[in-house]
Amino acid sequence: MDRALLMGRFQPFHLGHLQVVQKILTEFPQLIVAVGSATFNYLEKSPFTAGERIWMIHEALAEAGIDMARIYITAYPNIENNAAWAAHLKSLFPPFTVAFTGNALPHILLKEAGIEVRPLKMIKRELYSATEIRKRMLEGGDWESLVPPAVARIIKEIHGVQRLKFIVRGESDPLHW
Repeated sequence: MDRALLMGRFQPFHLGHLQVVQKILTEFPQLIVAVGSATFNYLEKSPFTAGERIWMIHEALAEAGIDMARIYITAYPNIENNAAWAAHLKSLFPPFTVAFTGNALPHILLKEAGIEVRPLKMIKRELYSATEIRKRMLEGGDWESLVPPAVARIIKEIHGVQRLKFIVRGESDPLHW
């Protein structure tokens, strides 16, 4: 089975990620969406848990009409031994033939392990960026237009904006949580 792997932190999953998934699925019958840095959460750069990100991705893809029988969504923890990282990854996921990543280190490590790696071709990268979305959340700007509606609903349900503001600035209003 020709299966691709898409790796990312997805903090949060946004419309650029959705477009990448849709593009990969035009070429591959199945896709593993791998949520990286699974053990990092409640941090400025990583405010959402792996479980929350898996939930966001699942709901966004289903909402977009993607056949979920073609999708595996999983998470993987970081390990400190970069030389063993690719083998560790291969042990966690179903077999895959191509990996897509926008990060230089995984690109190098997978390529050295003999796996074909393709760079992500993100559309409107300056706009569809999790960093930009988190910045807008902190500043009270429009972040919802940059994520699928399902992701916006989940972030609201888990009080993600309030969480991020608390993590970064210590802002808290317990009456609104």
